[in-house]
Amino acid sequence: MKKIFAALLSASFLLSPIVASEASAADHRRPPVVVEKKVVVRPHWSRGYRMSAAERHRYAEVRDYRRYRLAPPPRGYHWVKADNDYLLVGIATGVISSIIAANR
Repeated sequence: MKKIFAALLSASFLLSPIVASEASAADHRRPPVVVEKKVVVRPHWSRGYRMSAAERHRYAEVRDYRRYRLAPPPRGYHWVKADNDYLLVGIATGVISSIIAANR
């Protein structure tokens, strides 16, 4: 009985590296985990930038400019609120004439 127990015990010591190597090989067969991050890039407004028609329709026009302490827009321009900034944009051309950054 002691001989059988000793044989099983020695066999378990000999087989343990084989089982461990199979487990590590199984880890290498798994597909890698890919984490994708969504990065939101805020457009940087600058004078002279021409807004596309889609951009002009996406942002809200500010009609009550006095409420926000903005100067009255000249003829052919209107104020647009975009990303907490107020832009003075040409109605026909979409060119930004002035930028007033709101408090952040």
